[in-house]
Parts: sequence; structure tokens; C-alpha cells
Amino acid sequence: MTRTRLVLFLTLLAAIVPYAVVAAAGTSPFMLPPTMHFVLVSTAAVIASFASLALSIAGARARDGRSVLMGIAFSTMTALFAVHALSTPGFIAGKNGMIAMAGGLSVPVGAALLALTALPALRRPGNVQPLIIAQGVLFVGVLMLGLIGLSMPESIPAVPQAKSTPALLLLGCGSAFLAILILRALRTYMLTRRGADLTVALGCAWLGVTLYANLAIGAMTVAWMLGHVLEIAAVMLVTIPAALDIKRAGASRPLVGDLTATELVASEHAYLGPRVRALMVQLERRDISTEEHTRRVALLAASVGEELKLSPTARRHLAVGGLLHDIGKLAVPLEILQKPASLTDEEFDAIKRHPADGRRLLEELGGFPEAVRNLVSDHHERLDGSGYPRGLTAGQMSLETRILAVCDVYDALVSDRVYRAAWSPERALALLQEESDGYDQTVVAALQRVLARATAAEFVADIGGAHAPRVATPAPRPA
Repeated sequence: MTRTRLVLFLTLLAAIVPYAVVAAAGTSPFMLPPTMHFVLVSTAAVIASFASLALSIAGARARDGRSVLMGIAFSTMTALFAVHALSTPGFIAGKNGMIAMAGGLSVPVGAALLALTALPALRRPGNVQPLIIAQGVLFVGVLMLGLIGLSMPESIPAVPQAKSTPALLLLGCGSAFLAILILRALRTYMLTRRGADLTVALGCAWLGVTLYANLAIGAMTVAWMLGHVLEIAAVMLVTIPAALDIKRAGASRPLVGDLTATELVASEHAYLGPRVRALMVQLERRDISTEEHTRRVALLAASVGEELKLSPTARRHLAVGGLLHDIGKLAVPLEILQKPASLTDEEFDAIKRHPADGRRLLEELGGFPEAVRNLVSDHHERLDGSGYPRGLTAGQMSLETRILAVCDVYDALVSDRVYRAAWSPERALALLQEESDGYDQTVVAALQRVLARATAAEFVADIGGAHAPRVATPAPRPA
């Protein structure tokens, strides 16, 4: 079992154990003292309030509607948790209907608001003032409703009652929203392999236990008690990674669920790990033009992977393989890499060794998937067998390798080099189309569609490149 599968299996096990406990003993009676109930729910409210504050402030500063909407979700949950805690019979109020209403609505409403972060209108920075106003109105409105319910207990009916039709409908809606969030988090994990992304999925699964306990089983049971305990852990598992993402790089990708190729490549330390970042730093210190080229190629390759609807795992491999495909050039003398004239046969042979050298380096370091190592060693292979170092043919080249080969050549052609000026994008694409024996035309067409949506300069701007585009990838040199 691979490490990724093992981690996913353990996470799944941690997610289903509480459901198994609920199924086995959930209906057994359990009396939770009023003070303990107040403490448990208040703790969840405090955690959600801190997350709400952090997300809202960061979103307002960055003018990021998704982050503000996440803040609204947690502030609304905070208000509902607070009302639910204050409504505890025997604590500061007597028997009332507010405790059932606030408890039943808190998780479904929060999950619904978080699910809205996928709306296209919120994917780019914009005017967040209406969202900030809506957040304040919603927060105050929930608290006012709570005060009315506590001051006039007879004015708020005790709904939804567990197992009733409204309760089951609410359970279905809340579970659907949580399922959306879980799927987003799992997709993000497959791209990033970050444990934090899996904790969000686990937290949402545990919130589902809370939902089921409140709406399908009812109060004063083992399930109800377990749901309140898991509620605290679940809110922490969801909010802490979100807050850390906001501090580090913007909106929480497990919750927003739309991590793009641009973001994946631009933030290799956050999403691809410190080892990839360390190798990129080494490459940058030695030859900035090669480092810039690899970053652009990785971005193009991952974007083409998105265009061709490749799996998250394949897109991650393209991002990592693209960033590291020229790492073997650490062993190539700088006087060869930066030579402004034609290379001798011996010098070109040194250049041609960099794919195999790069693969050897990754194998020595360990931990890089075979697919990534293949991308590093095979990105100069061609469909007709004319490439190097192994002379692979079409049947031996994966789709990811074909993508990287096309993107590598394209960026080399459209970038200024020490011995020639950059080609126009049209000329570079024409060459790739003419040499159909060497390059996969499905990939070339996908690259053309990607480029039609954004110019090469915009790609560089997206990944934070402040330098003019330059490339050190070997290509046939003019005489």
C-alpha cells in the first residue's frame, strides 16, 4: 500500500468510527449536565469566532470574496452556537424552543455558506463591502432571534424535532453540503498531498455526525453527547487549516475547492512541499533563466493538463515534473548553459545528459513518484523515436510526457536566448503543428486553447515572475 493510500485509508477509518459508535450505541440514554453542555457548545462558538475574524479581516484586506464568505459562514455558526449554548435549559433559561432551532440550523447553514465559495462571481477579488454588510446583518439577526427566543420562550417553537420530516429534510440538505466540502477537500489533497487538506475533509465528516445525532436521534443520548464532543474537534479541523492558508497564501483551497495550475506552481512550498522548493532555490541561485523557464513550463503543462481533464494526481505530477524537469542542469557547466554561440559536439552531449542526471538526482533524494522521475528523464523524447536520452516512441510515452515535451519546446521557442531572439507564439505553434511526427497534436491543440485565454506574459505575471522571459532549454542552435 502506497503512503497516499495508507493516509487516505486511515482518514476514512477515523471518519467512519464515530458513525459506527453512533450506530451501535447512539440511542442509549445519556444525561449531559447543563453546565457541561454550555461549555462544549461555547467552546465551538469561540473557535468559530476566531476563524471568522481571521478570515473576514484577511478577505477584506485582499478584497477576496471567497475568504469573506468563509468568514460569514463561521460567524453565522458562531452566532448559532452561542444561542444554542445560552439556550441550555437549566443554565440561564428554562425550557425553550430556541435550543432545538439553533442546534439544528448551525451546521447546515454554515456548510451551505461554505459551499457557496465555489460561485464564479467570488473567485476573483472584487467589491467585498456588500458581503461584509451581509455578515454583520446575519450575525446580529441570529443573535436578536436568540434574545427573543430566550426572553419569550413561547414565541419560538421547538423545531425541528428529531426524526420529524423537517429534521430529516434538514439532515439531507446539510449532509449534501458537507459532502460537497469533503469532495473539494479530497480533490485538493490529491493535488497537494498536504495533511491539512485531509483534516478539513475529516472535520466535515465529523460535523456530519453532529448533524445525524441532533436531527435523526435526538437529545440526551450517547449519539447526542458524542456529536457535541466531535463538534469542537470538527470545527478546529476545519477552521485552523483555513486560517493558516489565509495567513500563508489566501483563501483556503480545501474549502474553496478550485486550486488552479497557476496557484499550484506559484506556491510550490505551500502546495508541493519543501523539497521541491529547496531544489528550485538551488536552480535559481545557479541559473535564474533556467529556473524561470522551468516555472513557466510547469505552469503551461499543468494548465494543459487541466484543459485535457487529467486527474488531480496527473496534474500534480505535471506541476512537480515541470518544475524539476531541468534540475539535471545543476551538473552542466555554466559556460555551456550560457554560451552565446553554437555548441560543440562535446558541449551538446553534456547538455543532453541533463535528463538522466536529473532523474538520478531525484532517485538519490528519494520520495519522488516514478511518474515524476519519468517526466524529468523523458521530456526530450519524441513520438517518432528521434528524441533523447532513450529514443522512446509514441507507444512508450505517457500523455503527461507528451504534454511536458510540447510545453518545454514551446517556451524555449518563445523566449529570448543568449544566441537568438524569441519567436512569436504563432511561429512556435506552427512549428509544433508541422512536426506532427514528433509532437502529439491533441496536446498542441490544447496548448493553443490555453494560450488563447492568456498570453505568455500573463502566465509569467500570474506566477509572480518579475524577470523578462528567458530560457536555457537546449534546442537546435543556428550555425
